[in-house]
Amino acid sequence: MRAGFAALALAALALAALSLGAVPAAAQLAELRSTTAFRVCADPAAVPMSAEDGSGFENRLATLFAEKLNLPVEYFWFPQGTGFVRKTLREGNCDVIMGYAQGDELVQNTNHYYTSVYGIVTRKDGPLAGVDHLTDPALKGRNLGVVAGTPPATHMARAGLAKDMRGWDLFVDRRVENPVGEMLDGVRNGTLDAAVLWGPLAGPLVKDDPALQFVPLLKEEGGPRLFYRITLGVRPSEQDWKRELNSLIRRNQAEIDAILRDAGVPLVDDYGKALKP
Repeated sequence: MRAGFAALALAALALAALSLGAVPAAAQLAELRSTTAFRVCADPAAVPMSAEDGSGFENRLATLFAEKLNLPVEYFWFPQGTGFVRKTLREGNCDVIMGYAQGDELVQNTNHYYTSVYGIVTRKDGPLAGVDHLTDPALKGRNLGVVAGTPPATHMARAGLAKDMRGWDLFVDRRVENPVGEMLDGVRNGTLDAAVLWGPLAGPLVKDDPALQFVPLLKEEGGPRLFYRITLGVRPSEQDWKRELNSLIRRNQAEIDAILRDAGVPLVDDYGKALKP
């Protein structure tokens, strides 16, 4: 319903422009942003990041931001994948996307509020427990899980591990498929010797696991990079909104870090070379 009202508002503005002169595009798009709620678009099943029951760490961050803005949180749920930005932010169903990697041209990025990195999940008592880089000879001949098409898959292939890799799909509907959970189960039961995964996905899921550990990959050389600065995504025209969110992030960085650390998200410096103090 909210998206329908937004579309009607834009149509009315377009008609006014024809009769009264051109209305700047920025002014039209500004009408999309709500002033009565902190409207977030998120995947309902991207555990542990976002979840429809509010248990994800991005849900907790959204609540923090909303409280600081003195607004309630409202969600528009849509599965991640092709068309996510178009169907959510671009169509006016929300005003912010949480957890967006810096540099993607589909949105305008705020300043980043954390930096994280890919890492390797192994059994704490297993022979690969000491591995902290993908060129370690101990990985040769092992069953290794990785999400196909992600940056570490390139590093693994370059390290001569292509024949040892078992790939999972990158874009799936996580309401019905759970590639990360399957890989972690594989490491637990021994069908996989290790899994290479994005830190904010794997870290929280193994944080309290008695059998598994997550080790960040901070020693890899060459591209593609394995660390990413994570931002809020907003519409490209909304400069004032971006500046407001940048100020919000800057003033509340300590609380943001505390939520992420409590969740088990591995935090690294802005260059992916060391853990954040």
